[in-house]
Amino acid sequence: MKNKITFFSLGFFAFFAILLFMNATTDSSVIYFPFVKANAKEENLSLPLQATYAVKIPASISFAGEDVPLDDPEVRERLDRELTVNAYWQSSTVLMLKRANRYMTTIERVLKEENVPDDFKFLAVVESNFDNVVSPAGATGFWQLMKAAATQYGLVVNDEVDERYNLEKATRAACAYLRDAKDRTGSWTAAAAAYNMGVGGVSRAQTRQGETAYYHLLLNSETSRYVQRMIAMKMIYQHPKDFGFYLNKEDLYPEFKFTVQQVSGAVDWIDFAKQNNINYKLLRIYNPWIRDFSMDNREKRTYDVKIPS
Repeated sequence: MKNKITFFSLGFFAFFAILLFMNATTDSSVIYFPFVKANAKEENLSLPLQATYAVKIPASISFAGEDVPLDDPEVRERLDRELTVNAYWQSSTVLMLKRANRYMTTIERVLKEENVPDDFKFLAVVESNFDNVVSPAGATGFWQLMKAAATQYGLVVNDEVDERYNLEKATRAACAYLRDAKDRTGSWTAAAAAYNMGVGGVSRAQTRQGETAYYHLLLNSETSRYVQRMIAMKMIYQHPKDFGFYLNKEDLYPEFKFTVQQVSGAVDWIDFAKQNNINYKLLRIYNPWIRDFSMDNREKRTYDVKIPS
């Protein structure tokens, strides 16, 4: 009896192995069990790992008061590219939406006071995603200002203080640059391109090509995408659910609450923090423009220091 069972078992497994081998030789890309229904292979191949949808382009949209010419296929496809990239780069975009709750109010207020269109708040999104990053070239802060441009527009940049990290002051410096760029290039969209390419670069392109409108200029790849990227971030920020982003109020990063003390002389920041019942780390988080443990302040400038409430 044992021999019969052993023989039967060996025969069954041999038969099973032959069927698998036959399946592999007829279709080496897919191996499936013979007792699964015949069309399972095709059904499994059609099952997506993740549902992915094309982004929807609106019938019309504007940036800084200028209509985007969506009837131009090249312009439309550039916008489609930036929308697709940022809608499906979920980790970066969801962080932008969370951080925006903390910083947008300050940026919007300063833009209004400086007579720069509100849409330029998305320039800071494109430049830094609301993170105090430093580029390989040395551009720094939310607005990615180079040292020369920062000092030209009145910011202090030295080993003790770097006001490119001061959100309000850096926003005002960026506004001054954009107003000057608009005066030289003729439009806000061209000024936005100049923030990326330089005013001289845009002006030369306008002269050489006999065009002034940003959307009619052939520029380098990065600058050609630059304004479209701002428009894409504007669309996602204003209609996050349309692009699959669902955030509750408690998910958003809260605004900083603080009081302000003025400092006009030399200061040891660690002692200053302790005197105000906080630590040095918290002082730097609220005042990232402070760049050292102390400040000599030989010029006797006055600085507003935020103290967490």
